[in-house]
Amino acid sequence: MNFGDPRFAMEWTPRRPAAPPASFVRLEHLRKLRGSEQVAAVCYRLGKHGIEFLLVRTRSGRWTFPKGSAESGLSHAQAAALEAFEEAGVHGRIEEAAFARYVRVKKGSRRSPDIEVVINTYLCEVSRLSDPEEGGRHPTWFSAEKAKRKLRQGRPADYGDDLAHIVDRAVARIQRLYRAEHAPKPPRRKAEIIEIDYAR
Repeated sequence: MNFGDPRFAMEWTPRRPAAPPASFVRLEHLRKLRGSEQVAAVCYRLGKHGIEFLLVRTRSGRWTFPKGSAESGLSHAQAAALEAFEEAGVHGRIEEAAFARYVRVKKGSRRSPDIEVVINTYLCEVSRLSDPEEGGRHPTWFSAEKAKRKLRQGRPADYGDDLAHIVDRAVARIQRLYRAEHAPKPPRRKAEIIEIDYAR
């Protein structure tokens, strides 16, 4: 093919690019969509005054659960535990299965659509705290009722209600776990005991 041939001259004239098809998604939108599923650690302890929840401050000054995006290579529970450690210095144990979830909408711009973010919540029993890796978070313990008030502050009513509902669900689950842990256990029959001796 001879590109000096005048018959091909029109092929190189700049043209306005065709409009992308309806299913086209810009790369920057894909990057935002990657954060459309998040994890939160609902951290608690049984204190003198009952169940207490550990909240941290966002950069805008609101109180929230330690949370962030699901991490590649980690289970959601592990990612939630990592957020609790980084944002609040939490050491403890976390449940492998989410006990609740809530949804919030991140407002888009003129060029990008709104994104629905699903936050999976994991119950985390705190055994001790160290200094958080992230500064400015100010982890603080609150009673269940005060935690709900703090979570509602500065948020739309429906979003605040969702967060307060998470606290109620957490309280109910913790109470069930506590009752199951402290319920009298029936005596075991010999047939129910399996002995394993690797020395033989």
